[in-house]
Amino acid sequence: MPGPDGAGTAPVLSVSNLTVTVGGTAHPRAVVSGLSFDLRRGETLCLAGESGSGKSITSLAIMGLLPKPATRLASGTIRLGDTELTALPERALRKIRGDRIAMIFQEPMTSLNPVLSVGRQLTETILNHRDVSAREAERMAVEALDAVRIPRAGERMKSFPHEMSGGQRQRVMIAMALALRPDVLIADEPTTALDVTVQAQVLDLLRDLQKDFGTAVLLITHDMGVVAEMGNRVVVMRHGRKVEEGETKAFFQAQQTPYAHELLAAVPRIGSGPGRQAVRAFEKPLALEVNGLEVRYPGKGGVLWGKGMPVHAVKGVSFNIASGETLSLVGESGCGKSTTARALVGLAPYSGDVVLGGRNLGGRDAAGTKQAKRDLAMVFQDPYASLDPRMTAGDLVREPLDIHGIGTKSERRERVVELFERVGLSPDAPGRYPHEFSGGQRQRLAIARALALRPKVIVADESVSALDVSVQARVLDLLRTLQSEFGIAYLFISHDMAVVENISDRVAVMFDGRILETASRDQLFSNPRHPYTQRLIEAVPVPDPTRQRERRTLVPVLAAQGAAPLVEVEPGHWVATVH
Repeated sequence: MPGPDGAGTAPVLSVSNLTVTVGGTAHPRAVVSGLSFDLRRGETLCLAGESGSGKSITSLAIMGLLPKPATRLASGTIRLGDTELTALPERALRKIRGDRIAMIFQEPMTSLNPVLSVGRQLTETILNHRDVSAREAERMAVEALDAVRIPRAGERMKSFPHEMSGGQRQRVMIAMALALRPDVLIADEPTTALDVTVQAQVLDLLRDLQKDFGTAVLLITHDMGVVAEMGNRVVVMRHGRKVEEGETKAFFQAQQTPYAHELLAAVPRIGSGPGRQAVRAFEKPLALEVNGLEVRYPGKGGVLWGKGMPVHAVKGVSFNIASGETLSLVGESGCGKSTTARALVGLAPYSGDVVLGGRNLGGRDAAGTKQAKRDLAMVFQDPYASLDPRMTAGDLVREPLDIHGIGTKSERRERVVELFERVGLSPDAPGRYPHEFSGGQRQRLAIARALALRPKVIVADESVSALDVSVQARVLDLLRTLQSEFGIAYLFISHDMAVVENISDRVAVMFDGRILETASRDQLFSNPRHPYTQRLIEAVPVPDPTRQRERRTLVPVLAAQGAAPLVEVEPGHWVATVH
C-alpha cells in the first residue's frame, strides 16, 4: 500500500501518554493507559482490538465527548496541529468538532435526527461552522451528497433517515463529516453493521475522498480485513494499552506480540474453512423442509391514498436441512433472510409448507404449536435485546423447561447447570443478570437457552456478527461441537461470507426474496455460478495487504434474473438462470 502523501511531515493529530479513567475520583479505574500515537495528513491509521480494549473511548477523548462525570481524561495531551485540545473550554471545542475534526459512528440511525430531513441536518452543520447564506449552505450540502455518490442528491435532500438504506445512511454520515473538509476524520467501526457489498462501497468511497481531500483518517475497527485493505499503519490495543504498532504490511507479515498473533489467527478467512462434506438427504433424515414459502406485509399508505401496495418480502423460497447439517442463508440486508427465519419460528405470517420432523407446521393446533416450539429454537443477533434483563441467567435458561413441564424441579436445576457448563459459562453464572455478562458470554447464554429443550433445528440469525473475532471463533467452535454431539440442524443466517465458508455444509444465496443459487459449501466458494454470488464473495475484505479485492460494482439489475427457475448445473448445485 503506498505511503500517505504527508508521510514525513509534522503530525496533524498527536496523542501522547493518554490515560482515561472511569469511576470518578473516588475509585478510578483506567480504561485507556499511557496511549501514544501520531497521525499525518493523508494517512490512515487503524486502531484495532477487541471490545473493551479502549478504542472507542480513545476516539471520544479526542473529540472531547467523554461521558462525564463518570469518565474523565486523567492525564496526557491531544494536539490537533498546534492546538492542545485538552486545554480548550467546551465552547472552543464545539467550533473545532465538525470543522477541523469530524467523526463517523458505527450506527448512523442513532446519530441522525429521525425527525429532520438529511438536507436540513447537513445544512445546519454547515451553517453552524461557516459564514455562508442558507442557499450556499444548501449548495454545499448537495455537493457533499454528490461526493459520497448518493443518487439524485438534490431530491434526496428531502428524505428522512428512515427512508434510506443502511448503506445510504452511512454515506450521509460521511457527507456530514466531510462537508467542511476536516483535517482529521475519525471513523468508529463505520462498516461493522453493513453487508459486504455495501461495506466495500463505503471503504472505496472513504479511500477516494481521502485521496481527493488529503484527510487524515483514524479508523477504529476489529475487522482485520478492513485493517489490511485500508491502513497505512496499525496500532493494536488490549485492555486500554497499546501492545503493538507498525506499518500494515510488516504487521501482517510478522506480529511482534503473542496477542496480535492470536488476534490474526482467529480471523475467519475464505478458503481456510475445515473440509466439510454436504450431508445428503438420503444419508440422514430431513429435519426441516420448506416449500414455496411466501411472506407478504400490508403496504404503508396515507390518509388520502388509503392502503399502499403490499410488500412481498419472501417469494416462493424452498430448501431443506438434514439432521446434523448446517445450511447458511446469505445475502444483503432486505433480501428476506431474517423474514424467512421469523416465519419459521412463528413470528411472521406465511403461506407455503414448513415441515419440521415430518410434521407440517401450517394450521397446527395449540398442542402442535407447543411441540414445534420444543423442536425449533432461535438464537438472535443481539442477545441483550432477546433476554429479559429482570431475570437471572439461570431463570432464563430454566424458563423453557418450566413452560413445557420437563422433569422435576431438581432435574431442571441439574439440566441448567449442565447447559452452563456445556457452553463454557462459569458455575456462578446462573445467579447473574444479563447485563453482568460480556457480549460473547451473553451469546453463549442465548445458545444455552436455545438448547434447553434439545431442539431438532436451531435458527441462528446473525448470531456472531456483533462479536469480536476471537469470541466469534469460540462461539462457532461451540456450535460445531454441540451439533456433532446432539445432531442439531442449523439454519445459519449471515452476511459474513468468511464465517459462512467456515461453518456451512451447504449455502443458499438470497436476493429480493428469492434464492438465486444453492450448493455445497465447497461448490459455492470454489465455483460460484451466479454473478451476484461472485460479487458477494469478491467484496469480502481479505486480511492480507498483498491480496486486495478488485473494485467492481454489483450487477445492477438482478430482480428479473431472480424470478428465473433454478437449474441444476452439477449434482447438488442449483442456479437461477441468468438472461
